[in-house]
Amino acid sequence: MTDKDRDFTGLKAIFFNGTLTKSPEPSHTEKLIKISQGIMEKHGVKTEIIRTIDQDIAVGVWPDMREHGWKTDEWPDIFERVMAADILVLAGPIWLGDNSSETKKVIERLYACSSILNADGQYAFYGKVGGCLITGNEDGIKHCAMNVLYSLQHLGYTIPPQADAGWIGEAGPGDSYGDKQSNGTLLGFDNDFTNRNTTFMAWNLLHMAKMLKDNGGIPAYGNQRSKWDAGSRFDFDNPEYR
Repeated sequence: MTDKDRDFTGLKAIFFNGTLTKSPEPSHTEKLIKISQGIMEKHGVKTEIIRTIDQDIAVGVWPDMREHGWKTDEWPDIFERVMAADILVLAGPIWLGDNSSETKKVIERLYACSSILNADGQYAFYGKVGGCLITGNEDGIKHCAMNVLYSLQHLGYTIPPQADAGWIGEAGPGDSYGDKQSNGTLLGFDNDFTNRNTTFMAWNLLHMAKMLKDNGGIPAYGNQRSKWDAGSRFDFDNPEYR
């Protein structure tokens, strides 16, 4: 692999941190995000982290909730940044064995915009890639990742191999990722499984995003909502008329 193959200049990545902790308090999830973010930035990717709990994002399933009774909604501006990004990573903690309410809210707002079409008549998220990072105590990484990655692919995101990573502590209340231990080490930072999967996830997102961008995204045939609505059926043969 040449240096050119490791140059991802021109790509943009956006990380949503679904922590329930407002700034400026530290976020354990953000400590894991920064591993993936750091790898991407080393290779020319512009990145952004949005801690959603710091934003005034309305709850709802419409693109702009100000049109549906909410006085304020910062989502429309955030959505423009989502559309400018090639890579989306949803990150957050586990609560009661599931994704946080902040993570779920972002998924709902993405879903609210999923009917928007791109210039080729495909759903707007086609040609973009998605992944997730999970932190917390007790079990649930794979369950939470399954929910996030299914949701993203359903909306049109491409999910590469090994597009999730995470870290969990012992069952029950206790320290979280990145907390300082009595011996001076930072909890989880030496976990090879987490470090490996987070690294693999970052690279797989980069490779897939570059492949899609270099090739104009997902080919626009057989998946164009605009043409389906206009009557095209892309070789679909309705069994009712056989």
